[in-house]
Parts: sequence; C-alpha cells; structure tokens
Amino acid sequence: MILASLVFAVIAALLHVYIFTMESITWTRPATWKRFGITSQADAETTRPLAYNQGFYNLFLAVGALAGTVATALGNPAVGWTLVLSSCGSMLLASIVLALSGRKYLRAAVTQGATPLIAVVLGTLGLLAA
Repeated sequence: MILASLVFAVIAALLHVYIFTMESITWTRPATWKRFGITSQADAETTRPLAYNQGFYNLFLAVGALAGTVATALGNPAVGWTLVLSSCGSMLLASIVLALSGRKYLRAAVTQGATPLIAVVLGTLGLLAA
C-alpha cells in the first residue's frame, strides 16, 4: 500500500503540474481557455491574472507531493509523509470545493481529486499497518 500511495501521489503531482501549465502558461490560448469554460479571448485576458495565480497554487501542491515522495524514498519518512499527505490532502479538499461549486465542475473535480484521494487512503492505511 505504501508504494501504491506514493505512485498515486506522483500521478496527482504530475496532473497538477499540467494544470499549472494550462493556468499559468497557456491560459490565453483558445484550446486552454475553452477547456475551462471561458467563452472569449477577451474573457481569457481578463481572467489571466487569476488563472496565473491559481496555477502556481497547483504547482506548489505538486512540488510538495513530489518532494515528499523523494524524501520518503530517501529514508526520511516523517518529512516525506507529512509532505505527501498534506499536499495530496489539500488537492483532495480543493477538488471537493470545486465539486461544490456546481454540477458543471463535477468531472473536473473527480479528475483532480481521484488520485490524491487514493494516495491519502492508501498512505494512511499503509502507515497504520506498519
């Protein structure tokens, strides 16, 4: 369970790096802003600062999960699991907030929240069994 948890934490982190890329780097490209339900280039330009900031939140969560995975692999489980569980837990909670924002966000919330949920559940069960 421990290894599986770390694998899901890495997958969650990689997804959040991808979201960072869309929100902070490619936001004003039509393919990106349409994916987020933005209806015009003008609206994409208007919301760009908000998306840019949100993207960095996603990046920082990803970095925490990746750093925790590395720390755990390098033999520092206390630091590693603290980072993995707090980062993945924050990803999971953010996905719940997104889901509560409206039915049209449910698919995105499940996409963003599934892997951190699995990482947290498996990690918790693995740590309790150890």
